[in-house]
Amino acid sequence: MDNFDNFNPFPTPNRNMNRVFSAIIREISRERNTTFVTISYNNCIGCGSSSGSVRLVVNQDTIIQDERGRNIRAGELERGMAVDASFSSAMTRSIPPQAQAFFIQITRRTNQTVTTTGRMIEVNARGNYILVLRNQNPSSIIRFNISPNTVILDLFGRRTGLSTLRAGFRVRVEHATFMTASIPPQTTAFTIQVIR
Repeated sequence: MDNFDNFNPFPTPNRNMNRVFSAIIREISRERNTTFVTISYNNCIGCGSSSGSVRLVVNQDTIIQDERGRNIRAGELERGMAVDASFSSAMTRSIPPQAQAFFIQITRRTNQTVTTTGRMIEVNARGNYILVLRNQNPSSIIRFNISPNTVILDLFGRRTGLSTLRAGFRVRVEHATFMTASIPPQTTAFTIQVIR
């Protein structure tokens, strides 16, 4: 198909295709002519569950578009971007599962974020925050405030809730670049990923 003007990336749903909306790109890796794009989603048609993660296999058959509908290369995709995507319902049993991507469209560019890795020393579900110690120095503690938009992922990349987190877990937190001048400093967490 040489002309994509009338291409509909989201045709009538069928049993062979899943569709996600406003998914977030978590990781990108490349091997030869194939790009692997891991996304987390909480709005999926056909996936069997409303939230989770999938590793998309992106090759020369995958159509990729920017926000304006212009065709782009896989190399222009970046971590943190929000995308709509359609992909095969035939998925591997790996964690996360892997599937062939048919179509990816960027819906929002990367937010300005910083990533911090450390050990949680407090989880406060009532106050909607966690305290993370970046190293052994108590002055390295950061308070990450949890909003309704914060994505929390377990060790396997599945979406979970604040109540499942425990002090002692190591986490990778993507957060806003600004911090308060308080002690400890505070900022908003966009994504919390348990890493072990």
